[in-house]
Amino acid sequence: MPLRGFDGRFHFTGEELKKILLIAAALSLAACGDKAPEKAAAGKPAASTAGQVLNVYNWPDYVAPDTISNFEKQYDVVVRYDVFSGNDVLEQKLRDKAVAYDVVFPSARPYAADQIKQGLLRTLDKSALGNWKNLSADALQGLSALDAGNAHLVPYMWGTTGLGINVDKVGGILGHGADLATWGTLFNPVNAARLSDCGIGVVDDDEEGHTAALIWLGRDANDLSASNLGAVQDAFAKIRPYIRKFGNATELIDDLASGKLCMILSYSGDVAQAQSRAEELAKGGEAPEIKYLIPREGALRWMDVVAIPKDSTNPKLAHQFINYLLEPEVMSSITNHVAYANANTASTPLIDKEISGDPGIYPPAAVAARLVDSADFSEEQRRQRKDSWNKIVYSLMR
Repeated sequence: MPLRGFDGRFHFTGEELKKILLIAAALSLAACGDKAPEKAAAGKPAASTAGQVLNVYNWPDYVAPDTISNFEKQYDVVVRYDVFSGNDVLEQKLRDKAVAYDVVFPSARPYAADQIKQGLLRTLDKSALGNWKNLSADALQGLSALDAGNAHLVPYMWGTTGLGINVDKVGGILGHGADLATWGTLFNPVNAARLSDCGIGVVDDDEEGHTAALIWLGRDANDLSASNLGAVQDAFAKIRPYIRKFGNATELIDDLASGKLCMILSYSGDVAQAQSRAEELAKGGEAPEIKYLIPREGALRWMDVVAIPKDSTNPKLAHQFINYLLEPEVMSSITNHVAYANANTASTPLIDKEISGDPGIYPPAAVAARLVDSADFSEEQRRQRKDSWNKIVYSLMR
C-alpha cells in the first residue's frame, strides 16, 4: 500500500502556513460554538494516528487474510508487514537495529526472555491495552516466570511440536490399526525405514528436534549435557538415512499437503494448515486426511508472544495494534485461519468447533500434563545445541 503524503503542488513559507493554520483553527472553534467535542465513533481512526505508519515483523501465515487490511481501514494507517523465517533472524534484526520495527512476534522461550534481558523490548503501557482483560490467566502466569509482572510480553499463539501424518499413506504402510501417537513412529529405525519411500520431513530447528528425541529416549528434555546431546545425535543417526528433508515450516506444510511427504515432525497448527492446503489442491476432489498427533510420551509446548521493540518509532500505534489483536473477534478469526490455539480466553466461543474441539490443538488436561516447557538456557548451552543439530543435519548426511 502506498504511503500517504503531500503531492507537492502547493508551496507555502513557514509564516504563510502558520497563518493558514491559525485561520483554520479559528473557523473550527466558531463552528463548534460551546458544544463539547463529540467522541469518535467506534472503529473510526484517532486523529493522532491517522496516516501514520506501523512496521510489523511476524512469522509467515500468522494472521488472517484480512487482519492487517482491516486494521489499516479502521485506523486509517499504513502497515509495513515483513515476515521472518526464524527466531534467530528476528533477534539479529533487533540487535543490529537496521530496521526500527514497532511490533514483533518472537517465541517466548528463550528468545523473548533473552530480549528482555538485553533491553531490546519496551515496557508495555497497559493503560493503552483495554483488551488485556481478555487474556488467559494461565498464559500470563506461565509467562511471568520470564517476564516479571508481564511487563513486556503479550501472549499470542501457542501449541506443541509433534507428528503430522498422511493417514492413508502412513496407515497403509504401518497398519491402519497401529498406534501412531508415539515418537517411535519416527525414531524407531524400523518404522522410519518403512516410511522413507513416502517421505519423512523434520522441521529444521534445534530446539524442536532435540526436545523430541530426548522425550523419546526418556531423558530430561531440559538437560543439555554432553551425554544428552550425544544421545540425540545417536538417535537421529539411526534414522538419518530415511529423512528426506530438513526444512522450514512453510516447506513442510506444502510438501505434506501435496503428498511429497507422508510424515513430518513440526508444529501443531502447521499440520492443520497442511490439511487446508491439501483440500485446496484437491479442487473439490477427495483430499487426503492429514492428522496431527501429540505423542503419548509428551511433547514440547511453546508460546509465541507480541512485543514492542525498544527502538520502535511509533509505540502509540503499536499499542493500538496490539489492543486490536486482543479483540475476541480479531483473535478468533486468526485462530480459525492459522489453526493455532491462542491465549485469548474471550475468543474461544467464536472459534470454529472443529478447531477448539481438536485435541491436537487444544489438548485435554491429561495430555497437557505431559507437555514440556523449554528451560531458560544460557547462550553457551544454546550454541552447543545448535552445533549438535548442525552435525545431525549436515554431518550425518547419507
